Amino acid sequence: MALLDAIHPVAPAHRSDWLVTRIRLASTLAAISTEITGDVPAGLAALDDVRLLIDAVTDPVLRAELSASLNHNYAMKLMTVGRNEDSIGYFEASLEHHEYRLEHGSAPEARMGAYVQTLSARGWSHAKLGNVRQAREDLTRAIELAEKHELRVEAADVRRSLGVLAHRTGDVPEALRLYEVGERTYRALGLDVPHQLRLEQAQALISAGLAEEAGGHLDDVLATMNEQHNVTRKRANAELHRASAALMNDELELARAMAASARRGMLRVGCRTCVANATLIGLQADVRESLRSGEIPAALPARALRVAAKMATPLLTDQAATARMLAVRLDIRRGNLKRAVETLQKVPRPGQLTPIDYRMLRRLCRAELAVAQGSRAKALTEIRSGLSELDAVRDRMGGLDLVSGTALHGQELADLAVKLVLERSDARRLFVWLERTRAQTYRYEPLSAGTDPELAARVAEVRGLGQAIQEAQHDGHPIAGLRAKYNERLREAQRLGWHTGRWGRPRPVAGLHEVVERLGERAMVSFAASGDELVAVVVAGGECRLVRLGSAEAAAESARVLNVDLDALAPDNLPERLAEVVMASARKQADKLDAQLIRPLAGLVGDRELVVVPTGPLYAVPWGVLPGLRGRPTVVAPSATAWLAAERTQSPRARKIVLVRGPGLAGARGELEKLTTHYRSATTMTGAKATVKSVLRALDGAKLAHFAAHGAHEPENALFSRLELADGALFGHEMAGLRQPPRQVVFAACELALNRIRPGDEALGFASALLASGSRTVIAPLSRVGDLASAAAMDDYYRALAVRESPALALADAIAVDPFRRPFVCLGAG
Repeated sequence: MALLDAIHPVAPAHRSDWLVTRIRLASTLAAISTEITGDVPAGLAALDDVRLLIDAVTDPVLRAELSASLNHNYAMKLMTVGRNEDSIGYFEASLEHHEYRLEHGSAPEARMGAYVQTLSARGWSHAKLGNVRQAREDLTRAIELAEKHELRVEAADVRRSLGVLAHRTGDVPEALRLYEVGERTYRALGLDVPHQLRLEQAQALISAGLAEEAGGHLDDVLATMNEQHNVTRKRANAELHRASAALMNDELELARAMAASARRGMLRVGCRTCVANATLIGLQADVRESLRSGEIPAALPARALRVAAKMATPLLTDQAATARMLAVRLDIRRGNLKRAVETLQKVPRPGQLTPIDYRMLRRLCRAELAVAQGSRAKALTEIRSGLSELDAVRDRMGGLDLVSGTALHGQELADLAVKLVLERSDARRLFVWLERTRAQTYRYEPLSAGTDPELAARVAEVRGLGQAIQEAQHDGHPIAGLRAKYNERLREAQRLGWHTGRWGRPRPVAGLHEVVERLGERAMVSFAASGDELVAVVVAGGECRLVRLGSAEAAAESARVLNVDLDALAPDNLPERLAEVVMASARKQADKLDAQLIRPLAGLVGDRELVVVPTGPLYAVPWGVLPGLRGRPTVVAPSATAWLAAERTQSPRARKIVLVRGPGLAGARGELEKLTTHYRSATTMTGAKATVKSVLRALDGAKLAHFAAHGAHEPENALFSRLELADGALFGHEMAGLRQPPRQVVFAACELALNRIRPGDEALGFASALLASGSRTVIAPLSRVGDLASAAAMDDYYRALAVRESPALALADAIAVDPFRRPFVCLGAG
């Protein structure tokens, strides 16, 4: 700028070039100085000075180009201080100038990138105001223009913003899809994937409960930052999210390390909220470890209280309260009830938008305090109220993908309830509490196609505004206007009958009398664990009995070893000597499980057909392998509520049979050919024909669907389990789009049923997505199955099904032929 001043031209021919150069320099200087000093008002004032210079430019096209750039920068600065309403006016002025330049100037295609950038920025400003419809329109239009003019990088950038908008409005699957498309575009152009995109992917995964996958994304981001010696706010932000994912995944040492590093980074950049969040994660990791070990040093609750005292600002109210609640739990364990009571009184009641983990922690503190004070009834009342709050949050989440991700919240409340009820050995009450606390994923009725578009728009706005309020609070910006708009949109959504989005209204929890009536001559065994104690609630012959079954850890270990043995037995060409050794081990574990889980119940269940509701590691038990259940029709359900819903599922009398073979399964060719002898009119989809869209279309309204395909169950959220088809993965959550899901689905040669269970007994795998979507029965293996064994089992199953008309009976017959090599289970209703 000093050099420019030194050569101020006298000749009129050069004056215009000099002025334009000065305008561009002054605009850049204003932007840079604001970024360095953080003084936004000074930056805005500098841009106002530049505006006066632009007025002196005589060429209208050039003046429009300069004005467009200046108004864009002005609007961006307004956004940084939360003045989003004001920013939109400047973005609109910028777009008008861009449009004039595009219409009247030369080489309009050279300016299209700037136009797309401003249109996208206005969309993001609308998103910050919770104006979801306007935000989506701007971002979608920006992508269309970018693609039309082959601005592929700009298209990827805007698609990332559209992904963030989808996440903010509760559509995690759509957000992840958009992020993936953007990531592929960057890679195809030979560009590095932006760190922000990977971070946003991780945030979406965390919100859906997929902490392990989110951690993998963040590890990649941090490794790249290490290579670039990047020590910025971005790195600290990535570390903060990595700490959060580690805490969710119970990786306490990693959570502590990442939180400490994030805290140091955030102290350098001056984000008080982020420093508080990092401090809190480190404290939570230490508290969890102490509570688990039972060894609680006196210094830890004192430290939690000091942390809370340092957060004494309105901006950090929730963080301070969380630190106090952690201190309360520690003081209760140490017997310091007087201080626990005093501390808990300082914890504010949750507000309308208070996060669910805050709500659940407060209820847990109140319940544990009631137990310590000898008031068991008050504790159960607190637990009941807390679980009702959790239900209310779930009922408003709008996507089962998110509902499944909330399984972790409230789990300690549920565990405490089971412990308290078990102390009284009340079987009926335990049954009720088990149903109240487990398998929430299945409590939602499938929603028919054709949701009211006005309602869908209002729901999206409510969610978007909720996120906007949290973001504004984090940044210290005013939220009164956003809150008023939130309440208005919430009332409109409720007037239109808001319930969960792609899944429908919550079902009532199954009552014991309903289950007894529906069971008839069958029996239900519902397993539960409290600490190391395993119990079974047996419902049979109209009676409800409690049976104590010994060590939960012993049963879990037997189930784990049995699963390992069955995996080892799976290969078709296993050497005979090795097969004998593994088979002996598998029989031993099956006998141990039978002795612990089934024989003590023999007098109550007799030879009745069984409905089994497992818990935790018992989901990995292929029940047909146990000696006491061989040949006995057995159905596995994640809860009595889920079983009752599957039993009552009404579907039209469909006849369509769909047979699907995915790529990379050499042995499945003969299997499908055999099945066509049972179902001559079946629709067979193999090779390039077995695409995601074509398979979904075929599944809609089918009586039976058989899959021979590779797949993977997602241990942290069933709705993200997937089947590998010709053109990529078919995810469980995509079943929500079916008007009528297939009545029965059979999986062969893949482990898509269950194996590792999340807190809350949320069963895993594609099977759970199907049952939650409205399928009645799913047949799937719990362990690996050899190609020959799978083909033989399926041939026997379908032959028996043609005679039996009952999946559970047909499967029992098929498994009994060779139970250890046919570890299939019947899920749902049989």
